[in-house]
Amino acid sequence: MITIRISMDHYELIPPSRLKISIESTVLSTLNFLNSKFSLALQQYWTFRSRTMSSSDDSSPSGNDTETFRRDRILSSELYFDVPASKVPLIYSSIYDISFLGIEKLHPFDSAKWGRVCGFLIKDGVLHKNSIVEPLEASKNDLLVVHSETYLNSLKSSANVAMIIEVPPIALFPNCLVQQKVLHPFRNQVGGTILAAKLAKERGWAINVGGGFHHCSGHKGGGFCTYADISLCIQFAFVRLNISSVMIIDLDAHQGNGHETDFANDSRVYILDVFNPGIYPFDYEARRYIDQKVEVPSGTTTDEYLKTLDEALESFSEMLSLGILVICKRRRPVLHIVVWISCTVAAQTFEPELVVYNAGTDILDGDPLGRLRISPNGITIRDEKVFRFARERNVPIVMLTSGGYMKSSARVIADSITNLSEMCLIDTRLKKVGWVEFRYRGGCVQYGASVWTDQRSGGVAKILKWFDLCGNGTRMVAAMVKILKWFDLCRNGTCMVAAMVRSSDEDYGGAWTHTQLVKTI
Repeated sequence: MITIRISMDHYELIPPSRLKISIESTVLSTLNFLNSKFSLALQQYWTFRSRTMSSSDDSSPSGNDTETFRRDRILSSELYFDVPASKVPLIYSSIYDISFLGIEKLHPFDSAKWGRVCGFLIKDGVLHKNSIVEPLEASKNDLLVVHSETYLNSLKSSANVAMIIEVPPIALFPNCLVQQKVLHPFRNQVGGTILAAKLAKERGWAINVGGGFHHCSGHKGGGFCTYADISLCIQFAFVRLNISSVMIIDLDAHQGNGHETDFANDSRVYILDVFNPGIYPFDYEARRYIDQKVEVPSGTTTDEYLKTLDEALESFSEMLSLGILVICKRRRPVLHIVVWISCTVAAQTFEPELVVYNAGTDILDGDPLGRLRISPNGITIRDEKVFRFARERNVPIVMLTSGGYMKSSARVIADSITNLSEMCLIDTRLKKVGWVEFRYRGGCVQYGASVWTDQRSGGVAKILKWFDLCGNGTRMVAAMVKILKWFDLCRNGTCMVAAMVRSSDEDYGGAWTHTQLVKTI
């Protein structure tokens, strides 16, 4: 091979041997230059790091100031408030539901799912409307506990919001309208997630019917997630609830790259993430921060999924019992060099003081984004397994509904919550106690098909439906039942059944007529 060098007045032929020497010397000098610069930068980094490590806390004001500001914001927040005992630790507000001129339907997510879940629970008699807890909206000061000022300012651009929630037409609307119709509902759900940790610590469990925005980190949103409610919830719990260890169980079909990024360096947080690796977000960097990574490929069936979940929970329990649980957190790249893994091997085993359960229903068979094949009953069993895991260890649990892109998701979530109540894993106040025998007008017998009771607030509930066994068209509807005596069939003080009841016939002046419970469930 011959290379031609162009000169002003002639062509000079350069032999290959001379060209090779020239290239080698150029590359070598370049490498030496880069190496010297790199060595100098690395030396400066380690010098700075050693000074920081050896100095007192006061010598790193920026880091300390950040933590001080965070703590002050948390302590001054109004998102934690006292909830009356008459309320159930189930959190929802009608503000959660997003309605934006029909544009919200351009995204596969059912933005009215949250209200429909509560609607089913109330209709089915599992929950009183007045017993639901309504949260406060997270303020900018609250959001700054995790989010950067730059990120929050970026949400003042409708184009940025449109990109995060994946609905392009949103970019065409004034930001004031986007704030009101989109971000305001999300901020209320953030308030619900944060409050849920407080209620869980007080009552053993709490469910935020919204939340679970696990794709959002402190500096970046995405995947219909604009605020990092999980990270905020945990940071508040560290300060306000004096909690020092949290376990995130993320069973949404998608990887929870947001909270994984936020807690990449925090050994107080253990993350179990069961997700489909073949779908969004493909965040391979964040996957490195998962303490227990379980991948379930597209097409995974109910039996396969539940077996995998059992193995994951058992694995955690075994490591915990043997005292060999290791929390490994990788530090972020510094000067483009990945610093070595920093592992905290628990001399005292890692025992979670709070479980945050991200219970996405996008694992449902037929979900267009999750691509798994889990049946509705499989989700009910899944949720029951996680709640048993936490309740058997007396660890407070927060449940978030997260993703789910089918209209049937709301019904599935409501059925699962109903099952948790019937299994005495949660206490929604209203318990199905059985069939009531009722005699009136000539001794004709009618039976209530569903009787739900509230064991804490006076023992009064409605018989939701009657069957006319007399065959004469006379019916007793919406009769009130007053509980006279209780039996604790669960033997743990949570699941109560009425032994005797009295009912009021609203159609006949409200006179009390004695009835008897003839069958219990």
